[in-house]
Amino acid sequence: MSKEYEGMSSDGSASNVEEPVSETGLIAAATVIPVRQGPAGMEVLLLQRNSRGQFGNMWVFPGGRVDPEDVRSVDGDDAEVEMAAARAAAVREAAEEASLDLDRSGLVPFSFWVPPLGGAKRFATWFFLIEVRNDVSAVVVDQLEIHRSEWMTPATAVARVNAAQMDMAPPTFATLWWLRDQTDTQGALAAARSRVPERFSTHLRTHGGVMTALWQGDVAYDDGDIDQAGPRRRLTMDPGSWHIEMHP
Repeated sequence: MSKEYEGMSSDGSASNVEEPVSETGLIAAATVIPVRQGPAGMEVLLLQRNSRGQFGNMWVFPGGRVDPEDVRSVDGDDAEVEMAAARAAAVREAAEEASLDLDRSGLVPFSFWVPPLGGAKRFATWFFLIEVRNDVSAVVVDQLEIHRSEWMTPATAVARVNAAQMDMAPPTFATLWWLRDQTDTQGALAAARSRVPERFSTHLRTHGGVMTALWQGDVAYDDGDIDQAGPRRRLTMDPGSWHIEMHP
């Protein structure tokens, strides 16, 4: 059950949607973003992984690689199989990691992420948004791969990252950043359905000791010169102040 690595526009538009990525060596994966309506507004479910591996101790959404059984469970042409198998994997992983019983028909495609070059394992990951009823059974984690679970508002999660209370990968943070402006689950789902899922192929640059994730459409995406004027599609991971810029 391997995790995702990693933007979306601040207004939810699809103006900077990337073309599908064709690249060898990528491992198909899927992630589900469970949301529910809580007393303080919309909440998301986050899980903390154990200390081992590429995503040790990070807070993530339920998810993992697409297994052969997920592919065998669907029919259709290549594009249909890719999406349907990702849906099957997302539902299966949510059950395995958090004991959530989800209906794959309720999954809303949200975004697609390809990590930077150089990783030992690189996961090409579909993210799906889904609403979970407040009356569902409590989340149960295995205490092996997953140590903790917590429902919280996206704004709370973003604040905890910047207070050094949570570690997470750029795709998780970027998803929370988009969701933090959504006040309720129905609005978030409607906004996600109204746009084409954005695709992100990440380039990483370090400047002045600060790492920046660049996405296609950023002025520095190809040459890495992050100080030049121009369009911004990036996450700057300055300790205590992770922030996303999305503007032409």
